[in-house]
Amino acid sequence: MSSVSSPYRIIAVCTGNICRSPMAELMLAEAFAAAGLAGAVAVDSAGTTAYEAGRPIDPRAARKLAAHQLTSNLHVAREWRPEWFRDRNLILALDVDHYGWLRASAPDGEALARIRILRSFDPAVAGRDLLDQGIEDPWYGGHADFEVTWDLIKAAVPGIVEYVRQEMRQRSGSGQQVRSIS
Repeated sequence: MSSVSSPYRIIAVCTGNICRSPMAELMLAEAFAAAGLAGAVAVDSAGTTAYEAGRPIDPRAARKLAAHQLTSNLHVAREWRPEWFRDRNLILALDVDHYGWLRASAPDGEALARIRILRSFDPAVAGRDLLDQGIEDPWYGGHADFEVTWDLIKAAVPGIVEYVRQEMRQRSGSGQQVRSIS
């Protein structure tokens, strides 16, 4: 049994880390705060590529988040780092290509078990073919595409929060501590 405690860590992953994954990151962070878990769960995001690394969130995504009082002005896009397979408890792919990329890059079975497609937590599509669970890149579209992205992520958020609650219960039942992070 380890005396070192750590937060439950989640990372959302898309292509460039300027649209879908930062939207998911901020929406999940808000949901965990509302659930009283802000100090015990850490959420971040990354992209499978370095195309957008160092850039801010897409202005259309920022507008959609701001309409829901979520601030995204501190977001800076970054590329996935292999050590995150080990450091994250839950790795959420936003589309099937990210899911496939993460699974192909996973170093072992333990890492593979941590990878899920975000919408697999949406009861309306859970259990369906992976192609039905992806969220298409809104970058190529207009404001309506960001509305769709918001709605698809939002539908999965309650399932993710419940899943993490159960995971944290199991961690605390096995003697692992969950510490608060500020």
